[in-house]
Amino acid sequence: MKITHKTLFKATGLNAESCHGGTGKWNKPHSQKRPGKWMPLIKDIEPCVRGYHVCEGQQILKWFHTELYEVEIRGERIKQDDKIVTEQARLVRRIKTWNKRTAGLFACDCAEHVLHLWNKAYPKDNRPAKAIEVSRAYINSEATEAELSKARIAADAAAAAYSAATTARAAYYACDAVYAVDAANAIAAARATYTFAARAAACAAYNAAYNAAYNEEQKWQFSHLLKYLNGEIS
Repeated sequence: MKITHKTLFKATGLNAESCHGGTGKWNKPHSQKRPGKWMPLIKDIEPCVRGYHVCEGQQILKWFHTELYEVEIRGERIKQDDKIVTEQARLVRRIKTWNKRTAGLFACDCAEHVLHLWNKAYPKDNRPAKAIEVSRAYINSEATEAELSKARIAADAAAAAYSAATTARAAYYACDAVYAVDAANAIAAARATYTFAARAAACAAYNAAYNAAYNEEQKWQFSHLLKYLNGEIS
């Protein structure tokens, strides 16, 4: 089943455990073709208090965690800018294309997508570009931990050297995403990468244009992410 802009997502910790403030555990799908059981009905839903919290489309950029599922919902629902709260939900299937490798590659892509902003401002400073290059090489076992660490430190120094150096900070977190020893830390670093990448795009605009530029960058990020989730990039 193809994942689209209309797909509903649920991000969880390892083994379908709640990870964004909740303490429960979701019913896992029986297989990739057999959804899990519907979770118990929760009445009087209230965002961040009661109910099942899921997200739609590019809202997932805020909520990624170790595991990612396609989800179905029913009953009353409340839609907000960054999530949907509903009375009942069930996990339909795990999206296995979201993993540590995918998170690292996606982080690199997001940092690289705004690299032109850095190159325009600091054409003689290649530290962010090098960090992205080495991060990709490390993912493919073509660079050592020492090389990755060196590139990461250099990107960090570049970010500290200039005000609003969000592109360099994105490159720094891309290194973190591929260096992390477990999926949870990798995905947290990837989330930081594309957040800083979106900020980098937005910082090139001014005042009221900031939010528009930020949202436009996140639209690109999600469209690009769909290619990973649908197995078009590996």
